[in-house]
Amino acid sequence: MLSWMARPPAPTSKKSYITPEGAKTLRAELDELWTRERPRVTQEVADAAAQGDRSENAEYIYGKRRLREIDRRVRFLSKRLDAVTIVSEPPSDSTRVFFGAWVTIEDEDGSEVEYRIVGPDESDVDKGWISMDAPVARALMGRRDGDDVTVQRPKGNITYTITRIRYA
Repeated sequence: MLSWMARPPAPTSKKSYITPEGAKTLRAELDELWTRERPRVTQEVADAAAQGDRSENAEYIYGKRRLREIDRRVRFLSKRLDAVTIVSEPPSDSTRVFFGAWVTIEDEDGSEVEYRIVGPDESDVDKGWISMDAPVARALMGRRDGDDVTVQRPKGNITYTITRIRYA
């Protein structure tokens, strides 16, 4: 699925954070939509309109719909970039888990997994990036290396041990 088609994150009442990489990705998407995609689709709509009857012209109807989608996404990205705080510096206490941390946790069976705590706009399970609003991330926030954290899941609670915290 294309990123512009993804559902935007649910608005939260608290402050939103994003990594510099995440902000760069959102800006690149905004730039792509505004400077390349929108002009291309606008030209396609103009060409389709020149063909005559617009009521039965699928290219025209689809193009207008696509322009509305692009404009909606451009508005969202512009507002979102204005609303987020870019966190580029590690916290003063790098021994605790905060936004932007890479955290390695071990479950009760001894299996380890590493997550990076990021903003909701940039979470990506395939990369191991989880939203700061995710239950695991919320449980990890403020904890230290060696701490045990319990995460509530639908199929029952699970306890993890933090084995490593890094910022970089």
